[in-house]
Order: sequence, then C-alpha cells, then structure tokens
Amino acid sequence: MSKNKRKSAALPQKSKNEKLVAQMENQKKKTLIVIVSTIVVVAVIFAGLFMLAGRDSSTAGTPAAPVEFNYSEMSRLGSEDAPVKIVEFGDYKCPACAQFAGVIKPQIVQEYVNQDKAALYFVNLAFLGPDSTTAALAALSVYNQNSDAFWTYYDALYANQGDENKEWATPDFLVELAQKEKLPIDFELLRKDIEDKTYNSQIQSEVQLATASGVSSTPTLFVNGVMVNEPFNMEAIDAQIQAASEAAVAQ
Repeated sequence: MSKNKRKSAALPQKSKNEKLVAQMENQKKKTLIVIVSTIVVVAVIFAGLFMLAGRDSSTAGTPAAPVEFNYSEMSRLGSEDAPVKIVEFGDYKCPACAQFAGVIKPQIVQEYVNQDKAALYFVNLAFLGPDSTTAALAALSVYNQNSDAFWTYYDALYANQGDENKEWATPDFLVELAQKEKLPIDFELLRKDIEDKTYNSQIQSEVQLATASGVSSTPTLFVNGVMVNEPFNMEAIDAQIQAASEAAVAQ
C-alpha cells in the first residue's frame, strides 16, 4: 500500500513541472515577439529619418532644386544678361571672406565676368558683430550712389579689414576709406546713410534670404542657384560654372 502511495504522489509533481515548462516557453515566445517588433520599429524609424535627411539636404541649392534668387535686388558685377550668375554671401568682418575677395574673386572676374560668361552678385550676411552691419550700410550706400564704385569699395573693405574680435568698421573709418579710394560719390551722404541706417531693412532682408537659402557660414557661393561645396577650390568652381553654362545653352 505504501508503495502505491509513493507512485501516486509522484504524478501531481510531474504535471506541475510540465505546466511550468510550458509557461516558460510561452513567455520566451512573447519576449521574442516583443524584441523582434522593437527591432522592426527602430529600423522603420531610422529608415524614415534617413529618407527625411536626404530629402532635406536636396531642397536647397542642389541640381534638382536650385535656389530661386531675385538677382535684380543684388549688388552686381558684370553683365545682367550673363548666362551664369554667381552669388556670394559674405560679411565684411569675416577673415575667410577677405581671403575669398583677395584670391578667388579676381580669378572669377578675370576668367568669367570680364568675358561676359558670368556675373558676380554680393549678398550681405552681416552676423559677426555690430560693425558687420555698419560696413554693410556703408557698402550699400556706395552701391546706390555708384554701382561701379561699389566693387572698388568692396575690395578696399576687405583689403583694410581689421581684427575680427574688435570693432573697426566705424562711421569715421568707413567714410575715410571711401575718401582714400577717391570714390566718385557724395561722402556726406555716405555718412548720413550710415548714421541713419538707411539700408538697414535691406540688410535684414538679405540675412533672411541667407537663412532661407540654407546659408550658415561665410563666404558661401552659389552658381545659378546651386550651392558650391568648396568656395576656395577654383577647380571645383570652374567645373560648376562650366556645367551651369552648358545647361544654360541647352535650354
């Protein structure tokens, strides 16, 4: 009798173990499903972010979506009818812009602007300091008095650029520089335009244009609305100008 009792006592224990094993297996399956689902969701999110980043990077200044500029509102050097339009966003306090003005701009002017193959435009992105705006006010006053004198003043501002960390573009400095360059303009009007901030609204509009065009540093260059990746690489600029010229001819 005691032997039979021992046998019957073992049966319930085995049933409990089987249930426990089954529960553990079910839990493993549920955990696996959760892990797989999570991986799938994360993969979908990353794929979506990748596609979004690719779309965003292609919306400003790319061959597929060039920026549409109103060139008539910009300071221009060269023929208005030139097939290639090169836009520079710059700040007169920017040391890199001074380097661009002294090294790259003369090559663009000699090889393209003087040959009526391209026109060069300038847009103010005055952001480095208060005198970035003061210098821009002076330059716009010169441009509106004598558009040809503007580019002489542009070169003079960069050639006489002061310390980036100091305020050097004062009204006195800016007027005296124009006088030193013997610009054919009204110097009293120049001083008045600086002090009255006559062209401040235009400067703010140009800063907004820079932001809308995806510009975040100076100098930034566009060729027929397409941003140049290397503004100090003349070979790359040449290639982009050539491509823009060919595209303009094909239209």
